[in-house]
Amino acid sequence: MSILPQAPRRALLALAAGAPFIRTARAEARQFRIGFQKSGPLLSARQNGDFERALAPQGIAVSWVEFPYGPPLLEALNVGSIDFGAVGDAPPIFAQAARAKLLYVAATPSRGASQAILVPQDSPLQSVQDLKGRKLAFARGSSAHSLAVGAVEKAGLAWRDIQPVELPPADAGAAFARGNVDAWSIWDPFYALTEIQRNARVLVAGDAVEPQSSYFLANRGFTEANPRLVAEAVDLLAGVGRWSAAHQEEVARLASEATGLPIEATRRATGRTAFDVVPLSDAIVAQQQRVADRFHRLGLIPRAVTVRDIVWQKPAA
Repeated sequence: MSILPQAPRRALLALAAGAPFIRTARAEARQFRIGFQKSGPLLSARQNGDFERALAPQGIAVSWVEFPYGPPLLEALNVGSIDFGAVGDAPPIFAQAARAKLLYVAATPSRGASQAILVPQDSPLQSVQDLKGRKLAFARGSSAHSLAVGAVEKAGLAWRDIQPVELPPADAGAAFARGNVDAWSIWDPFYALTEIQRNARVLVAGDAVEPQSSYFLANRGFTEANPRLVAEAVDLLAGVGRWSAAHQEEVARLASEATGLPIEATRRATGRTAFDVVPLSDAIVAQQQRVADRFHRLGLIPRAVTVRDIVWQKPAA
């Protein structure tokens, strides 16, 4: 079962076909392939060359692949065309329900401030309850999907009370700009950019709904074959997270240079970003399990999943 809608899956299979090889579970790593998005510790690490400096002395080359959102990244991780990446809370749940070959290896706990449901400035909608009968756009299987579900439920509405419109971020942004949807559930830096360029109004911010942590995941076979390398990657990212928290203006500048987005947008997004990189505690696993249970209860994933089943145990030093 694919963890992606058909169109993104076709694009991803093309990516995988173009990869130099698909590593077998027992192959010795000579390359570390990292999937990243437009924000977070991985983006800073890429711009600063942190992984290259750490792994070059071990004869390990580093390559980077950018993804527009989490589900395509995890599909690439599942098929083995990348080894490691970071996503929001919902993508691993959809992936686990589709029996993807993934492991949670670390987390970034967050209050959810970097996501929101946006409406046009002049929209008549004033609360989530006003979304009843309205079109709400989000990327299926993304953290924005999770926020949409959580916000609707917290507002006392049933999921069937709204009109879900499942679109990737670029398409959803275009639909929002044209007025083809009433609201858009989205994360930073798209959130910040839409506030600035479209004067969008926040209907509800993620931190008013529930915490939404993000996660670092790795291909299961790669991790089992290279546990020390994965542990080193997690430790390195913990350091990047500490540096990022202390150098937010530099993080915003790096993100602007990497993405071409205006510094005003990356600065605003950075100010809402959580940077800690930590193991998955019992509390974090329980939080993620609640998200998984809600998706299953609403029939949005085909089977119940137990999050802890794919939580990796870092080897002792």
